[in-house]
Amino acid sequence: MAIEASKHKTTQRKLRLGMVGGGEGAFIGAVHRIALRMDDQFELVAGAFSSDPARAKASALTLGISADRAYGSFQDMATVEVARSDGIDAVIIVTPNHMHGPVAKAFLKAGIHVICDKPLTTTVQDAEELVELVKTSGKLFVLTHNYTGYPMVRQARAMVAAGELGVIRLVQVEYPQDWLTEAVEQTGQKQASWRTDPARSGAGGCIGDIGTHAYNLAGFVTGLKLEALLAQLTSFVPGRLLDDDCQILLRYQGGARGSLWASQVAVGHENGLKLRVYGSRGGLEWVQADQNYLWFTPFGEPKRLITRAGAGAGSSAARVTRVPSGHPEGYLEGFANIYTEAALALRAAIDNSPLDPAVVYPTVQDGLDGMKFIAAAVESSNNGNVWVKLK
Repeated sequence: MAIEASKHKTTQRKLRLGMVGGGEGAFIGAVHRIALRMDDQFELVAGAFSSDPARAKASALTLGISADRAYGSFQDMATVEVARSDGIDAVIIVTPNHMHGPVAKAFLKAGIHVICDKPLTTTVQDAEELVELVKTSGKLFVLTHNYTGYPMVRQARAMVAAGELGVIRLVQVEYPQDWLTEAVEQTGQKQASWRTDPARSGAGGCIGDIGTHAYNLAGFVTGLKLEALLAQLTSFVPGRLLDDDCQILLRYQGGARGSLWASQVAVGHENGLKLRVYGSRGGLEWVQADQNYLWFTPFGEPKRLITRAGAGAGSSAARVTRVPSGHPEGYLEGFANIYTEAALALRAAIDNSPLDPAVVYPTVQDGLDGMKFIAAAVESSNNGNVWVKLK
């Protein structure tokens, strides 16, 4: 966050992180490691990078972790790190979904802050238990819904909050991919194998993997709370145990309506995340493929293009912008913004000092909301595509 983040630079030590999961061959683990380094707030000093002790330690050494902090299990890591004078300040959890809950609980009980990939857990009950544990532990819990870190997403959120769109009426969000068009999980492909396995992914496939991102993005920008949904979850690939396509109608509290489409069998799409919001006074459109641009159309007026770091972009976007306008800023930088927001929150917690109210990051409560969304969608689809209220 260089343009505004320079204000946050201090002479304090770097925050120490450990990682569970994310070893050799893990895409998202590598992304987290890039993101945490980008603004010089963190250093990765420990890890239990695999459920296989030998692989875990081999991955740690490859990443430059010292041998005495290369752990064979997350339980050992939590026990040893909390006892060290230079122990980790927070743990990053980048395991398959079914391990999010057990790992988070172990570190929260040890008194260590948590940064966790989404979805929060595999069941609503586990998510509710985590919410309570976060409250009783007094520790931070940051959920890495990374798309909330884009500057133009922050811009859109600020415009909605300021009333520039009027009363929100319609929300349309989609996230199509095509990488599971064929049964690649049957070839042993690591990422596909666990994402299509109910034992490791939970009750939702596509809806848990990318549908939760779309749902979270819509709520983050609009501030709307979902009241009920009607879902049709489909497994198009023969033999696949979890959904690979989700089509969902949304009813928000206050009367707004919406639709969400997420698919991993939409041939021709790579990561086609798109959000459109329409109110009584205007509309917004943001597309991840052109993440530095936000289209705003006031009713009855020509369409306006707002660019990252350009004219019309406000302070909410500026504080998470690194480079001047015209230079592309993308996925890794957006992810890094979540880490820098986490760093500011962690430093405030460690120092017992006030947190700048401008700091925004997804929390354990956002994770619980996502799990309730998944559960309601699965219930709706399994019962013949009926309306289900969020519990």
